[in-house]
Amino acid sequence: MNPNHHKPILLAFFTLLLLQLQNPINASPSPPITALYAFGDSTVDSGNNNYIPTLFRSNHPPYGKSFPAKLSTGRFSDGKLATDFLASSLGLKSTIPAYLNPTVKPVDLLTGVSFASAGGGLDDRTAMLSSTLAMDKQWSYFEEAVRKMKSVVGDSETNRVIKNALFVISAGTNDMIYNVYDHALGRFISVSDYHDFLLSKVEAFVQRLHDAGARRIAVVGLPPIGCLPVQVTLGTFTSLPLPRIFRHRICSENQNADSRLYNQKLKNLNFRLNQRLRGSKVLHLDIYSPLMDMIKHPHKYGLEETLKGCCGTGLLEAGPLCKPLSRT
Repeated sequence: MNPNHHKPILLAFFTLLLLQLQNPINASPSPPITALYAFGDSTVDSGNNNYIPTLFRSNHPPYGKSFPAKLSTGRFSDGKLATDFLASSLGLKSTIPAYLNPTVKPVDLLTGVSFASAGGGLDDRTAMLSSTLAMDKQWSYFEEAVRKMKSVVGDSETNRVIKNALFVISAGTNDMIYNVYDHALGRFISVSDYHDFLLSKVEAFVQRLHDAGARRIAVVGLPPIGCLPVQVTLGTFTSLPLPRIFRHRICSENQNADSRLYNQKLKNLNFRLNQRLRGSKVLHLDIYSPLMDMIKHPHKYGLEETLKGCCGTGLLEAGPLCKPLSRT
């Protein structure tokens, strides 16, 4: 992929986000964003899993091939995460560090950090299955971070940083895969009921953030889960002879429809939260639409393959299954 293809997309997305966060409709311009704090799963985990006993790690090649100095930091990516790009666009720092990284100092917390954990989700049982950080544990680390910040700059300045910071919540995909599609944790009455359960977790977490002084909160919706390489493989495997898996790969429309339903419910929830939490701005970040456009029209973005993973066969490998010598 030509790295220059994605720059206009990222700039347009981040510009729109920043305009919404800093200049809400019918409101005077808000103070500049002071920091970025991330909670959730691998989409925003910049390496916390390196420091906990879990198999869900990516602190080894081929991860990090496009990261500065080609470092494998624990990000489940060849390079920077969306939150890194966003922090850079805001002028905060070039990348958002992992909270558990021992090199992170209390002063570093004042401009942002990630508490996220790859393999986790909104449902605590998802994190238990993967031996990663549940949302409650991520929250306790945030509270610890607040205490550290207060020890450095005092209560008033810490409260100002939190009030003007951007908080990103990105989770839910692992919950759907483990609990609904793979049935690893049993089965809820219906997909819609499980959506409601997850959204109750989102609502409670946003309320927690608001009570702690947060006023700018972005909640990421679900991607087209049915187009994730592992879901494409599992869906194809059940319906086609093994040799044809490599040639006939299609998204699961049922799973994508589930993602769209969740995202619509999330939009409705965000509307209610904005009505209730006066003085706050709670945004729904739509990642479904741009990702689906990339999948349907890959050449617009300089892409060649959109339904396979980036290492090994591209059918199932991720995390520890992506080896330093794996084909990429």
